[in-house]
Amino acid sequence: MTGTAEERSAVTSGNLAVRILLTQLVLCMALALLFWGVEGNVAAYSALLGGLTCVIPNAFLALRLALPRRDPGAEALVRAAYIGELGKVTLTVLMFGAVFLLVRPLAAGPLFAGFVGCQLATFAGFLGRDRRNKNGNNG
Repeated sequence: MTGTAEERSAVTSGNLAVRILLTQLVLCMALALLFWGVEGNVAAYSALLGGLTCVIPNAFLALRLALPRRDPGAEALVRAAYIGELGKVTLTVLMFGAVFLLVRPLAAGPLFAGFVGCQLATFAGFLGRDRRNKNGNNG
């Protein structure tokens, strides 16, 4: 093994963030296709917009945490997490506002289904990571 435990943990965390974001994107597109097949175009793009309203702010937070900082200490990481979470919430509110103001017609059910479905992918990613760690596989 090469590198310190902290370096390996940072790489694993970065890989986990990328995997979760990609899973969210794939789920977002799958939900849009499902809604398109069942309910039509309006439901499909509503679900897609809901999913993107989750994925884009999550990507902002992940990027905020992954970027190198001048101070590598814990305090700087906590500060980056607070700023990243505040930015994520702000982006989410702005994106929902823009969708509700600019998109007509809009199907609220599929919109929120896309958003919630993508949020659940985050939890599934962390649960999968915990299961792998219990089985002795840290990758």
